[in-house]
Amino acid sequence: MTKELLYLAIPLSCLLAALIAGFFGAKIGRFAAHRVAIAGVGLSFMLSLVVAVDVFSGNIYNGTIYTWATSGPIRFEIGFLLDQLSVVMMVVVTFVSLMVHIYTIGYMADDPGYTRFFSYIALFTFAMLILVMSNNFLQLFFGWEGVGLVSYLLIGFWYERESAIRANLKAFLVNRVGDLGLVLGIGAVLALFGSLDYATVFSAAPGKVNDAIIGPLGYEWHWMTLICLLLFVGAMGKSAQVPLHVWLPDSMEGPTPISALIHAATMVTAGIFLVARMSPLFELSVTALSVVLVIGALTALLMGLVALVQNDIKRVVAYSTLSQLGYMTVALGASAYSAAIFHLATHAFFKALLFLAAGSVIIAMHHEQDMRKMGGLRKALPITYLTCVVGSLALAGVPPFSGFFSKDAIIEAVHSASIPGAGFAYLAVLLGVIITAFYSFRLVFLTFHGKPRMNQEVRSHVHEPPRVVTVPLVLLAIPSVIAGGAFVAPALTGELFGAAVASAGHEQGDIPPGAFAMLAHAPIALPFWLSLAGIGGAWVFYIARPQWPGQFTKRFKTLYWILDRKYGFDSLYQRIFADGSVAVGRAFWEWGDRRLIDGVLVNGTASMVGRLATRLRQIQSGLVYHYAFAMIIGLVLFISWFLFR
Repeated sequence: MTKELLYLAIPLSCLLAALIAGFFGAKIGRFAAHRVAIAGVGLSFMLSLVVAVDVFSGNIYNGTIYTWATSGPIRFEIGFLLDQLSVVMMVVVTFVSLMVHIYTIGYMADDPGYTRFFSYIALFTFAMLILVMSNNFLQLFFGWEGVGLVSYLLIGFWYERESAIRANLKAFLVNRVGDLGLVLGIGAVLALFGSLDYATVFSAAPGKVNDAIIGPLGYEWHWMTLICLLLFVGAMGKSAQVPLHVWLPDSMEGPTPISALIHAATMVTAGIFLVARMSPLFELSVTALSVVLVIGALTALLMGLVALVQNDIKRVVAYSTLSQLGYMTVALGASAYSAAIFHLATHAFFKALLFLAAGSVIIAMHHEQDMRKMGGLRKALPITYLTCVVGSLALAGVPPFSGFFSKDAIIEAVHSASIPGAGFAYLAVLLGVIITAFYSFRLVFLTFHGKPRMNQEVRSHVHEPPRVVTVPLVLLAIPSVIAGGAFVAPALTGELFGAAVASAGHEQGDIPPGAFAMLAHAPIALPFWLSLAGIGGAWVFYIARPQWPGQFTKRFKTLYWILDRKYGFDSLYQRIFADGSVAVGRAFWEWGDRRLIDGVLVNGTASMVGRLATRLRQIQSGLVYHYAFAMIIGLVLFISWFLFR
């Protein structure tokens, strides 16, 4: 097998599995359909590991598989770039997807759309692989739109629900805003460089750094800044950064397995990957980096605060995803691309773990998602409880769990940054540490500790889900513990990603190299104590003094109302864009269609012709002397004109 065939087999095995499960699922049966889907994704994972070993041995591949079209000197190609960045993403995506596929067997066992769901998630994995393996902007865009399309299908999987229809429509429309920026950015790249190939663009970029364009208002824009900002708009849509974040919490309307896949390994990580891949361009624009830094800081802080007041167990985890995506974006803005991708990888493991653990609780609670109706579940769900605690400790950044290493790396990188907005970003990520720890263990304490708050009937039937559900939890808990310490040194020293991403030289900040050195340094670092303070605060509020949350809610009604309303973004967009679009459409219909076209042009013309015909009909009297008189008058007028002209 040639290398090209091996590389093609990685995404195509997922595509083939999706097609078989989708078109032939009813014929081959549920059992065969999920085996085909799992086999396809499992093969993709194994081949990704093989390719990763080969790439880290020094065999980087960048080549064209197929030329789709040519237009003058421009070639539109399908090809692969398999470097350290690509293979890390491939391994993470396929592993998390495989765990989700296995978990789905138990979670969706009674759903009538069983085979359709397996087809969708396999297709989702295929689209994400096409995106991360691409070596040109065209293929990137194909994978980008493929991920968006399948997410629409998955979020609205239960299409009988009105809420699901609204959620997938919101996701689709908000992402169209971001995708417009991406398309314009790709167009700007083509206009400036005359090529869509990554290697060609990156090699030519330093020579174009001073090229500028005069905008419509007379302002001068550097091409590099314009390109980076447009590409980042695309990343904001996919990675749900403020203000294009509103779709992600509503994606919870889809089944829990797809929530885990969207939030952990696919879709939302696409924007982070895009900026990291385009790091040679972003390093040429301080303005773009500052925008990325500030947007990420705002997302990390604001969305973490919203997570504090959520009562739906899945929405708490969803808003934590938004906050953690903010951390990754902050790292990108601080030029710590390795730290951003490192956090992306560790986050994928513990975030998938938390979502699947939440799904396990939902199964046990007969699809109840309100944490206020749970409590005391740790004895009935021991495996779910332990794995959820592991995921929460990793999310809170407690050593030695994986989230500690990647999050601290980001904080130190931001602390070392000197671009505009770095001071605000550093404060935001520090506050985010205590907020994250608080809402993470708020979930743990409300769900698994305290007195049971469900009714007796539900309580009597609570039990651990089957092994097909719990085994993926255990397998995801392992990298949530060890992945951070195992890869922190090569990630921060640049050995892990090599030349795949640009380096500003301060990824490591003031952190001592190596996992053991970081662990020894943790007790004298502020983030460590902020994490413990957040966990301790959650224990006080929800175990020691459970009456305090209600009292605080009453005392700070305005703040609670703001957070509960999610800062009014949804209402604002509903009134301005949704209702505004409807109002504009209604105005066009009322004044343009009904009054102008129908009233004036169509009906008005017909009415005018009718009135004219009525007047002209009166001339046709049938009397000879009327006609003679008309002829005489006409003859006199004609002669007068002829004589006096």
